[in-house]
Parts: sequence; C-alpha cells; structure tokens
Amino acid sequence: MTTIIWHNPRCSKSRLTLALLEAQHIKATVRLYLEDAPSSAEIRSVVEQLGIRPWELLRRGEKIFKELGLSNESDDAALLDAMSQYPILIERPVVIHQGRATLGRPPENVLTLID
Repeated sequence: MTTIIWHNPRCSKSRLTLALLEAQHIKATVRLYLEDAPSSAEIRSVVEQLGIRPWELLRRGEKIFKELGLSNESDDAALLDAMSQYPILIERPVVIHQGRATLGRPPENVLTLID
C-alpha cells in the first residue's frame, strides 16, 4: 500500500518527517496539500485514522482561524469544511500508511506506522 505525506516544504517538521521516511527506504507519495487541498471527506478519513476530532487537527494560530471565528464548539462538519477551503489550517505533516495515519510532530511519530 502507498505511503502518502501531506507535505509543506516550508515547514521544518514536514521536511524532517519526509527525510525520516526516505532514511527508512519508504518512498512516499508527496502531496503538496496547500496546492492540492484535500476534500472534507479526505480530511474526515484522516481524522478517523488518527483517532481524533477535527478540532485537534487545526492550526489554531493561523490568521484565517481567527477570522473564521472557529472554536472548540464549532460543528465538526464546519471545521472539516474550513480545513478543506483553507488547507493552511491543517496541522502538518500528516503521514498515511496502510490505512493508518499519524502527525509528524515530532517527526519520529512516523516510525510507529512503518514498524
């Protein structure tokens, strides 16, 4: 099964996670998610694989987060839609491998998927 990384090359954690995958001889499909935004359904699937709520995948320090007035009380569907419309809101990097997912924060988290 394919390994996919939702990658932002400007993010140090994302670069380190990709390098760690490469060091483990894992050829990941790189998705530049800021340019190729995932759909709400794709984000929902990742959230389920992570075992978290959409709120926990949000980058709450982003300007657009505040502008949209999102909060922990926001409906999950609204949070998923916001992340799909404004992918900068998605915490990164996300690594998906064999039907499971993890956040590369810290990058070593990826090792739990490939061991």
